[in-house]
Amino acid sequence: MEAANELANVGHGDRACKLVASAWAALRTSRPALAVRTTASLHRLVTLVTSEPVTFRSVGEGSGAASDRELDVRHLAPAQRHETIFAAYHGLAPETGYVLVNDHDPKPLRYQFEAEHAGEFTWDYLESGPERWRVRIGRPPVPAAA
Repeated sequence: MEAANELANVGHGDRACKLVASAWAALRTSRPALAVRTTASLHRLVTLVTSEPVTFRSVGEGSGAASDRELDVRHLAPAQRHETIFAAYHGLAPETGYVLVNDHDPKPLRYQFEAEHAGEFTWDYLESGPERWRVRIGRPPVPAAA
């Protein structure tokens, strides 16, 4: 965490977030309580990342997007949200997804997805606050065998 804080303090917020997300992925199963603390640190660090433009997609685009179920985590305690979201993701078949509804930009969650599932998920912003954020999280098609 100290290394991530130092990176963030010298203007490398994105690198800091990636480092903390990697630590979260390594701790998630073996030390869940510590993983929750890294998630809290990630939420703090993400505020130091220079924002990149958010690209929006209409609900009708893409495979099955119009029929995706919504997963609204706003009523859950913060410590329960990420595990609930990942459980829903693990239950997805290829080319399916769900729409996450949250009360803040789920950018920390995206870093965690990148650390644990690089290249295995899709992430499409549908709405960007300020009170409600909606992001479609999905599984891409399985690549055809060569």
